[in-house]
Amino acid sequence: MIHLVKPFIPIIPEVQKPEKNVPFKEKMLWTTLALLIFLVCSQIPLYGIVNSDASDPLYWMRAILASNRGTLMELGISPIVTSSMVMQLLTGVKILSVGDDEESKNCMRAAEKLVGMLITLGQGAAYIFGGMYGDVGLLGWGNASLILIQLVISGIMVLCLDEMLQKGYGLGSAISLFIATNICETIIWQSFSFHTVNYGRGVEYEGAIIATIHLLLFRNDKVRALKEAFYRPDLPNLTNLLATVFIFIVVIYFQGFRVDIPIKSQRMRQTTTYPIKLFYTSNMPIILQTALVSNLFFFSQLLYKKFPTNIFVSLFGSWQAYRNSPQSFPVGGLCYYLSPPALSDVFHDPIHFSFYVVFVLGSCALFSRTWIEVSGSSPRDVARQLLDQKMVIVGHRASEGATIAYLKRYIPTAAAFGGLCIGFLSISADFMGAIGSGTGILLAVSIIYQYYEQFVKEQEENAVLF
Repeated sequence: MIHLVKPFIPIIPEVQKPEKNVPFKEKMLWTTLALLIFLVCSQIPLYGIVNSDASDPLYWMRAILASNRGTLMELGISPIVTSSMVMQLLTGVKILSVGDDEESKNCMRAAEKLVGMLITLGQGAAYIFGGMYGDVGLLGWGNASLILIQLVISGIMVLCLDEMLQKGYGLGSAISLFIATNICETIIWQSFSFHTVNYGRGVEYEGAIIATIHLLLFRNDKVRALKEAFYRPDLPNLTNLLATVFIFIVVIYFQGFRVDIPIKSQRMRQTTTYPIKLFYTSNMPIILQTALVSNLFFFSQLLYKKFPTNIFVSLFGSWQAYRNSPQSFPVGGLCYYLSPPALSDVFHDPIHFSFYVVFVLGSCALFSRTWIEVSGSSPRDVARQLLDQKMVIVGHRASEGATIAYLKRYIPTAAAFGGLCIGFLSISADFMGAIGSGTGILLAVSIIYQYYEQFVKEQEENAVLF
């Protein structure tokens, strides 16, 4: 079935591989350029919008999906991540099968991009007809078409930026880069924002650190001011900030957990190690789980807005506005149980708490376990890579079967258990109230750590060359 995409390959945009190794400084330049394009597009408003005050279906996932409301980055990386999730599921259930030949791999990459473009088109159309930018009658078909064209072009641009970085022109991937930037921006804003709000306690600063300084300077009762700085509701506080720092440290600590498998070269007397990390699949499980939940929330809100009295729509998710905000929150149905519970729900609503914990842990472990088969990091793929490089595991025969059998002891376990750990850390951060959500903190730390490792690796390779 994967070869059915062949007729579309000529019209699917593709970034050619570099003809030679790109120097490190040039990689930094391309990576910075991609980030600059993302930041600029995140500030350019969509042309033709009449009203952007409607409920936001992606409110829960904005920081994680690197999207910004009402701009060219409205959809962010959602189409790319969703297409990866769809192709992974189709491959995991054996509906699609990708061969080892280069033609099949090219078809798989093309199919993933084609699905991403179709998802961009579908989500953009759903936003427009769902009333995100105003009633379609007020927009007019001309403005509606222009908005859709802008969303599709920006979606294709994100696809190309991601492919450009992954093919060796830059460092990492655009997905990781944009996620880390958006989450770090959220953390810095909620720590140092000078924006003022009033929730009935007088004028307060939004930023946790700025609010603490303001409270200590202008309140006579310093003890009460400090207590308010740590526990103020509805706004970022010092407890949230300390929880964020704590999760940062814990995730960095877990990054060091790994098993080093000794391997040696058959051509020369050289022994090294092949590391299998606890986070073997990195941040992909939580990204895919986030994509799944965000799409469920997205369609649930649109359906509930159109058919609020339909029993099946209500079972999928019931939504209600919070205070005077136009933003809706799940109050019933499947989406309610998939939303992060408050710490008090452990006792007040144990079913919600239990369902959420089981779902996050199970989905992260499942996505992590199946991702190794799709991404080319399964025991069979790693064994083939080692043998192609004339490397064998110390103390074992130089055969593919023996190597696969040995790697099966570690890789599937590391993938599944690593996914469980990622899910557990995400849940813990949510309960502790970490700024940017537990998932966001986890992604930011793991991505920044990956970039640090890549930087060290590039520096070591440059030192060897010169």
